[in-house]
This record gives sequence, structure tokens and C-alpha cells, in this order.
Amino acid sequence: MTIVVMGIDALDADLVDSDTHPNLTLAHHRAIDTIVSSAGKPSTHELWPTIITGLPPSEHGLKLDDGVSWGSPVLDFGSRVADTFLPDAVQSHIGAWLLTNTSADAFRTPATYYVEHGISTVFDDRDASAIGIPNYVVEPDNEDREHRLRRSMGDLFERDADAVGGHRTSDPAAFYEQCMEMAMVRIARVRRRLRSRNYELVFGYTSALDLIGHVAHSIPSLQQQAYEETDQFMGELRADLEEGDELLLVSDHGLQDGIHTEEAMVASTSGALASVDSVIGVRSALEQELDDGRHQPVPAETEVFEDAGRSDEVRRQLEELGYL
Repeated sequence: MTIVVMGIDALDADLVDSDTHPNLTLAHHRAIDTIVSSAGKPSTHELWPTIITGLPPSEHGLKLDDGVSWGSPVLDFGSRVADTFLPDAVQSHIGAWLLTNTSADAFRTPATYYVEHGISTVFDDRDASAIGIPNYVVEPDNEDREHRLRRSMGDLFERDADAVGGHRTSDPAAFYEQCMEMAMVRIARVRRRLRSRNYELVFGYTSALDLIGHVAHSIPSLQQQAYEETDQFMGELRADLEEGDELLLVSDHGLQDGIHTEEAMVASTSGALASVDSVIGVRSALEQELDDGRHQPVPAETEVFEDAGRSDEVRRQLEELGYL
């Protein structure tokens, strides 16, 4: 049996209901408390490390400075200079330009950071798979398609400190399609991990709702459509659950009118996981369920062709098609 966690950035409890979004609300759903960053709003950069460690940003150490994460090595030198010589507003504008026009990524802290700093996570000593979680990067040198799509957005998603929500897009329709492709990629990866039956915990993440929400303040239908489509995607994941599996959806904050709100959300198929009341409590709720010993990997059987004649026929067909 497997616990599946799908982190859906900016999933907002005020924007879902059980009739319209049965797969985003599941059997239980509720708003939960989140943490406000130094910039005055909840921050993705800080909150996903909190969710997987159960620690506030002051303890896990991944904190947002002046509304722009300067944690990337690309920006370290600029951070020291800016902190000394530039007003906060100018720092934010420069940081926005850098993060839009370079390959710098505020969310790529490697998983080794936690070991190096003596910080435990929900993944430690478990058969677990972490997929795309901000600031918990298992393979820093590799990128999946969601990450590549996000980095290649260009003017489809530009930081603009003067815009509502801090971002703007040159083409809302094209931006929407790219974001939903990102969600499909990540959810598909979670489904494959679940189907493998190799893990007791599969924890994935997608940023699509957050990205769309930041530019949808002037086009509310985009955000509504994104929720409906994400609900359909989650229905496909939900259909993969077997008896004893559990599904938990969690967000780091809400998002309305282009702005992060100060409530996060959980939804679950399990009453036990529905007891979470804050982003800090997600880890402990998961561990309480995992520690009961019921969630053990049971790899799915893989069909093997033992009939030599059938194998020869397959090989012959591949040769005729030019593959061998």
C-alpha cells in the first residue's frame, strides 16, 4: 500500500467545492494555516521545505529575502552588493529581471542541503520518491519536462513588480497551455511511481495553478478552467489507487486575484490525514500513517515473454521495421 502526496502549489480552499471538483476535495478537505514570509506573503521558496521537514523557515534556513530569493549561486554576489547599496524596491526589480532573463532558479536547493545541515525530512529511511518538490532536488543535474517548460517561458511569464500578482504574460492562451502541460507531466510521473508499487510514499509537486493564478486576475475564467482541468487530471491519478492506498493533496498557500493568500489547503481520501491543521503538521501526519507498517512496497509483476517462438517473432517484426 502506498501513500501518495500531490503538492499543488496555490490550491485554494475557497475556490473548490465537492460538487464541481470532487478530485480536488476528495473525501475530506479543509483550509489550513500557513506561514507568512519576510516579504509579507506566503512564499513557495520557504513553505515546501517546511512541509517536508515540519520546521518553520527560521529553523530549516531556506528563507526569502526582500521578495526575491537570492539563494542561487548565480545571485549570491549580487545579493551582497544589493543588500549594501540598493533600496529594497530596487533590489526587487533587479531580482525580477535576473530571474526572468537568466537560468537562475530560486527553487533548486539540492536534497543534500538537509543532510549537510542536520535536518531530517519525511523521506528519510523510507522507500520514498520525491518528484519536483521546490528546494528538495534529488538530482540537481537533471531536469524533467515541467522544469524545462518553466525555464523556457520567456515573455509568457515575466516578473513585473508593478503588475498585480507580480507577473505578466504576453499570451494568456499559450501560457495556459504550457502550464497545463507542466501539470500533466508531473501528475503522470506520480502515477508511474504509484503503479510501480516500489514505494511506501510518493510525493509529487506541480506549480501550474500558482503560475496561472498569478496572471489570471484580469481573466478569471483562466483560473476557473485550470481548476476544472486539474480536477480531471487528479481523477486519473485517483483511479490508480488500490485498496489501502491513500491520497493527500496539499498546498502551500492560496491564490486569489493574482495574490498569495494566507491559507493553505489539504484534501485526503483518509480521515487520518485530514487531521492536518497547518503546513507544519503535514510531515507528522504522514509519518503517523507510515509508521503503522501497512505501507510497504510490493513491486508490480512485469510480464516476461518466456515463449522463445514469440520472442523470435517480435524480433523479426522489429527488424522488418528497421529498429534492429
